[in-house]
Amino acid sequence: MNQPGYTDRARRVVTPALAADFARDGAVVLRGLLDATEQATLARGIDANLAAPSPRAIVASRPDDPGFFIEDFCCWQSNPDYRALIEHSPLAAAAGLLMGSTTARRYHDHMLTKEPGTRAPTPWHQDQPYYNVEGRQNVSFWIPADPVRRHSTLEFLAGSHRGPWLMPRTFMTHEARWFPEGSLAELPDIEADRSAHPLLGWALEPGDVVAFHMLTLHATAGVDADRRRRVFSVRFLGDDMRHAPRRWKTSPEFPGLADELPAGAPMDHPLFPVLWRAEAA
Repeated sequence: MNQPGYTDRARRVVTPALAADFARDGAVVLRGLLDATEQATLARGIDANLAAPSPRAIVASRPDDPGFFIEDFCCWQSNPDYRALIEHSPLAAAAGLLMGSTTARRYHDHMLTKEPGTRAPTPWHQDQPYYNVEGRQNVSFWIPADPVRRHSTLEFLAGSHRGPWLMPRTFMTHEARWFPEGSLAELPDIEADRSAHPLLGWALEPGDVVAFHMLTLHATAGVDADRRRRVFSVRFLGDDMRHAPRRWKTSPEFPGLADELPAGAPMDHPLFPVLWRAEAA
């Protein structure tokens, strides 16, 4: 809960103007939010995770890819550096300020590393269909441990978080997931004419943090042969978020949670502690 100085540091970056941009566009960059000690903690945590992936880890690149793309989920309990970064940094305070929430509750963590030369893109998609929560007050942080060039960064379709769910499809075969063909609107073909869409993306340095809403359409390209891209994501939930058990396998899964939290209940559970609370006026 609110560590001394973290809210003040978050407020210096998450100005009212930036929070308004987040509400309008569904994605912003928080320049220099993390200090050098926090950056070192992040890099150390990712390297430990890569050295010993959890059973939840997945390889998201094909065997013929000259690089390698690995993801892992929900490692904060076994990775002390992840836990330290999440609980002892300005992240939770920044999340609360961006969401316009009186609380910021940890949802889950997600490591994504593309080794040099990885071709595998991450296609355009929304995260919300993969999750077991509903509500508007949420934020995902995409935090690089390495410099990221503009053409290899996470990109967003500005304003798409205000729209409906779009058809989720498998990344490699593009088959419809969870919903019958035609039951949801299709994603726009952004790559067919990128200039026709309001796209956001930023070159990044360690210490920068990208923030986006769970409904914002986003995608990334591969990485250059001379550049590694280690990224850590952590998601936060605000006041209005509720449990929404799905009939499909969520990513990540929370086995047994539906037996402990009914549908529509606040996410009040030891897995999702409140890490920041707005100070009383």
